[in-house]
Amino acid sequence: MAESSHKRDTNARRLPRPSVLAGSIAALATLSVVSVGVLSSSPAASVLMADDPADTGSGQVATVPEVELAADRGLAPLSRSAVRGTTLEEVPTALERITAPKAVARAVAAADDRRWSTDDLNLWSGPSDAAANVGLIETAEKVLATGRTFMGRDEIVVGGESRWVTAGYLDDEKPEPEPEPAPETAPEAEEATTTSGRTVDAGGGCTNGTSVPSGVSPNIVSVHAAVCAAWPEISTYGTFRSDGEHAQGIAVDIMTSGQTGYDIADYLRANAGSLGINYIIYSQQIWSVDRAGEGWRGMEDRGSTTANHYDHVHVTTY
Repeated sequence: MAESSHKRDTNARRLPRPSVLAGSIAALATLSVVSVGVLSSSPAASVLMADDPADTGSGQVATVPEVELAADRGLAPLSRSAVRGTTLEEVPTALERITAPKAVARAVAAADDRRWSTDDLNLWSGPSDAAANVGLIETAEKVLATGRTFMGRDEIVVGGESRWVTAGYLDDEKPEPEPEPAPETAPEAEEATTTSGRTVDAGGGCTNGTSVPSGVSPNIVSVHAAVCAAWPEISTYGTFRSDGEHAQGIAVDIMTSGQTGYDIADYLRANAGSLGINYIIYSQQIWSVDRAGEGWRGMEDRGSTTANHYDHVHVTTY
């Protein structure tokens, strides 16, 4: 047995010499370090491997940098598909990142900035031009802002939901009401062409026996006198009631519908200056002096014919 233990194993492989083995290990270690250095130093790799490359909970949206050209570093090109299987087409856009459900939820939950609207503002479901109009807030409403601004719109919270309004119309201070103009007498004879092509002469005086109660603003008196003279068939005018501008005596509802309503709204808009009119609402649309350049603007659906102003023309004066 002792003699056989010294026999050469003819099937065994010759082990490499120590100097050759040491050289191979050093070369392999060097190659590993270079590979790790390439991955860790590439901006594209660090961005694409991050769980959340963009701070989508704030107004600052990070962009994904382009992959560095190999020629700039003398290295083999690093493709985006090599990092977590992400292709260029799969990299989310800034709009997708800022409107992602998790980003929106974080922004809504963290919102703590109370601000005032300085004008009537349409509410949008998102910041892009493709967003839906989902409502309206009026001037001097206090809203909760998230601080995120994107594509020319500011994000606010309405009813616990993310909504977007045109940027630049939110302020830390409540807007002061505009001073009331000096009382005006009923306008003299005026003519205007309505949407139906009818020429209106409001100088004939009210002949149907209707009136508005004492205590309303002089401008409401003027609006009633002008409409009554041109449309004597209108017999109902709603002025005082317990809420809002009606309670202040500066608003009137002219009870009419259809084309006649459009004609009256058109006439009042054309004579807003002389009648002291601030804004007009009819058929779920609003026109105001402050935003006259925008024309008639759509309003949210308030749920009924009367609430949407299909059966009357609402007029608010100064």
